[in-house]
Amino acid sequence: MANHNHAAPAPVGGSLVNALTLTCGVLIALMVAILMVRFLFGLGSVTALNDGYPWGIWVVVDVVIGSAFACGGFSVAMLVYIFNKGEYHPLVRPALLASLFGYTLAGAGVIFDLGRPWNVWHMFNPWSINLNSVMFEVAVCISLYIVVMWIEFSPVILEQQGKLELKKKVGRAMFFIIALGTLLPMMHQSSLGTLLVVLGVQIHPLWQTPIQPALYLLSAITMGYAVVLFESCLTSTAYRRKIEGHLLTPLAKIMLGFLAVYLVIRIADLVVRGALPRAFVPSIEALCFWIEMLSFIAPLILIGAEDNRRNPARLFLAGVLLMLGGAMLRLNGFLIGYETIVGDSGGFSYFPTLAEVLVTAGMFALEVLGYIIITRLFPVLPREEASAN
Repeated sequence: MANHNHAAPAPVGGSLVNALTLTCGVLIALMVAILMVRFLFGLGSVTALNDGYPWGIWVVVDVVIGSAFACGGFSVAMLVYIFNKGEYHPLVRPALLASLFGYTLAGAGVIFDLGRPWNVWHMFNPWSINLNSVMFEVAVCISLYIVVMWIEFSPVILEQQGKLELKKKVGRAMFFIIALGTLLPMMHQSSLGTLLVVLGVQIHPLWQTPIQPALYLLSAITMGYAVVLFESCLTSTAYRRKIEGHLLTPLAKIMLGFLAVYLVIRIADLVVRGALPRAFVPSIEALCFWIEMLSFIAPLILIGAEDNRRNPARLFLAGVLLMLGGAMLRLNGFLIGYETIVGDSGGFSYFPTLAEVLVTAGMFALEVLGYIIITRLFPVLPREEASAN
């Protein structure tokens, strides 16, 4: 790898008590209270789940969308360690930290949604596993990836605690760990798309395609870069740090390259399958499809020109729009475009309860609070002498 001089990471410091952390604390407390009710009295006591909808927002938002948001670490690590772009190394630790919390909480979200959470260990039991199950592959890959990310992040903790010899020993195995950290997200992100393929006619034609695994993988990589833009701009503002424009501008160009490939494949697939006319039939599915597509297309216009990519506000907005597009792709496929028909009586319906929404909000609040605590206490962000906290 080429040599690149970067400022050493350092704790940001500053107070952990402010309006944002207190708000996060309140949301987390509400989440814990609701989950106590859920585990004491069952899913029906707090959710709107039914026999027609095997999952609600705890799986779709916290796991399917949440894990895609958490692909920043994977996307940046792939760029730095696989494609040898060492200049982006300062972005690795903050992206990995966001991914670490995102995936860990995604794993917890699955347990919240299980009807019999005490049986979760069965997926690791050789006598219970179903090797033909797509969900088994997703569950195992996400579980392993959570462990891999904690190992990848461990040098940050060891460095803070002064255990430099142990950090060196971990570093010797890091090549293998990084290889796993690249392979596992590719496997389970594409497999989440495979779930829609398996569901067949239950999925609206706008999202039912045999190339859904490729679309999910490409969009997850693109979302990973979008989250890095979003997180970097937000962190710079919150911590009053200089924005890393020299890194984010070329990173945005790479992101647009992946986005262009995704859009070409997505639109070509709709045309070839003859599904595109369904987007012009007045319906909630068509409306949500256009929100999804416009959210993907808008960044090409917003930051397509290099001068525009130097504008932090445009980078931030482009990141938000791409995150929205990726979220809508998954929300549309797993909930809005999903339907279970029972005879001639119509189908089941699902709309999340307030309790479900509060638990999801609490999950994101926990991630934000964790990110604030770790960046203030541990060497994650590059040292900046002029930072004010």
